[in-house]
Amino acid sequence: MPHADLLMPRLDAAVAAVQAAGAPGNARVALVLGTGLGDVVERMAVAGALPYERIPHHPASTAPGHAGRLLWGAWAGTPLLVLQGRFHLYEGYAGGDIAFPVRLLARLGVKQLVLTNAAGGLNPAFRAGDLMLIKDHINFLGQNPLTGPNPDAIGPRFPDMAEPYSRALQAQARAVAARLHIDLHEGVYVAVPGPSLETAAETRFLRQAGADAVGMSTVIETIAAVHAGVRVLAFSAISNVNDPDDYQPATLEQIIANAGIAGEKLVRLLEAALPGLAGCP
Repeated sequence: MPHADLLMPRLDAAVAAVQAAGAPGNARVALVLGTGLGDVVERMAVAGALPYERIPHHPASTAPGHAGRLLWGAWAGTPLLVLQGRFHLYEGYAGGDIAFPVRLLARLGVKQLVLTNAAGGLNPAFRAGDLMLIKDHINFLGQNPLTGPNPDAIGPRFPDMAEPYSRALQAQARAVAARLHIDLHEGVYVAVPGPSLETAAETRFLRQAGADAVGMSTVIETIAAVHAGVRVLAFSAISNVNDPDDYQPATLEQIIANAGIAGEKLVRLLEAALPGLAGCP
């Protein structure tokens, strides 16, 4: 992460580029799309798009299934910013790099951030294609985006993590899922560095640690959002279920396909929930 006195000018340059490209200033909700979930933007009325490489100091997506664009427009009558593709430590980025897009969204006026990811199921009650509401997380990444000098203009030195995922936003998601008869699991997400998938022994350990799903993203973004005063709502698309006693390989093609099944449920849920999320104080 750049020194605090360099970070703010870099954010200012990124904000200026996004605004110059035509992004409106009225979006209070942003959505980050994970592996296999990029197609949810088909339901959105896209007014504009900006490739990440045209945003100063913004990282570039290299992971399969991540388009690498900032979109703006409206969905379900709700002004929205969308990051179509995210960043991971395994791509060679540091925690501060991964935090940069979230901090950019906060500077653009976003108050509610919806994070999505594809994750391996650890809870034996889960099935591939299920959708999980993230209630809490475990950071096994070995990095924190707040390491180093604190940018006081963004947030406090020691942000409280008693509620990393907004309880109020979770309650809205539960209510919408119940109304639409969408089976919505809830659980703890654990983030690991990757890019290799977990061994059977690691899977057993992560289960014992209290995790219900495992992935390689989301946690750094959540910490950065909480630090910036942005409330977070997060979902995992369960792409496969890891049984350490009958361990089976998972291909990228299977992961993306199963994430797409869960993504269909997530699209229905978000379409109904977005107006309420935008109106949440």
